[in-house]
Amino acid sequence: MTEQTQIEAFAEPVPEAAERPARDPAEPAARVPLRDLEDGQRVAGVYAVRERELRRKRNGDPWLRLSVGDATGTAEAVCWEEAEALHAVCCSGEPVFVTGIFEVSERWGAKIKLNGLRAAEPHEFETADLAAESDVSLEQLESELRELLATVQSPELRELLDHFFGPDAETWKRFSVAPAAKTYHQAYRYGLLEHTLSVAQAVSAAANFFPGIDREVAVAGALLHDIGKCLAYNDDPLAIDLTDAGRLQGEIPLGYYTVRRAIEDLPGFDPHLAQCVLHIILSHHGSLEHGSPVVPATREAVLVHMIDNLGGRLGSFDRLEKQLPAGESWSGFDRALSGSAFFAQRAA
Repeated sequence: MTEQTQIEAFAEPVPEAAERPARDPAEPAARVPLRDLEDGQRVAGVYAVRERELRRKRNGDPWLRLSVGDATGTAEAVCWEEAEALHAVCCSGEPVFVTGIFEVSERWGAKIKLNGLRAAEPHEFETADLAAESDVSLEQLESELRELLATVQSPELRELLDHFFGPDAETWKRFSVAPAAKTYHQAYRYGLLEHTLSVAQAVSAAANFFPGIDREVAVAGALLHDIGKCLAYNDDPLAIDLTDAGRLQGEIPLGYYTVRRAIEDLPGFDPHLAQCVLHIILSHHGSLEHGSPVVPATREAVLVHMIDNLGGRLGSFDRLEKQLPAGESWSGFDRALSGSAFFAQRAA
């Protein structure tokens, strides 16, 4: 069987479901959370379009690939019929009513084979059911952040951090709900706060075990290392994407200039202290090929980079586990991990 034949066989239309009793149009449509879908299960409900892409077969005919999501995870959906018309319907960030069948193939992985797709009606969904969020409450995350901020004794660093994270600070309003990424880790509301807090807490603890590290500089740098993401990502909880500023300038330059401007507005801020914090922001991706303008050149910058990288990779495990079908213990290949993830507790 050729590859093209395999693709078309995988895309055979799903037979229409048996007649069901009429549903009250005022009631939301029944929807199975994506995390709970099983191989062979029929799908009928509203999900949010995270990404859409119109592709071409070898013969030139179009087919549609979607990433749809809800509060429990994401799934790939494919359609070979009326692809161009459906592509126009399912804009990124829009809720759509999906019908089809969920299948898990050894070769093609887990996919929803679409049988129908239309714009969702307002009464058919709740936004909270479609927008992914942290498993930890905002109240708990903020409480832990305030506890960590209280440990910073340097007046200059504390004033700088209060400028961004004070309860009435303009940046805090955005930071507290922003995502940490588009896809790979903590890609949901409160994700940036969750990621930043975990990195800063780990940096604070690790600084006690390595000589020569200025804990307060390292903690301040950890808290500010991703501040540029407040400007680099949009506010749409259903379809996280880069803003124009994020695409044109990048999160690291945005963060650097945001913090530098704040420092310049603080009279008498120690230039050496400013340079130490700004260097952490500029170097936290660790290498030029990963987007850092400079590589870490201080103990504090190396520590923040290493912990940040660890937090991102472990965050990918959380994402993969949420998306894993019931009964599975291995994920598929993941670009963020450069391999598959194994979940021993599922295997047990």
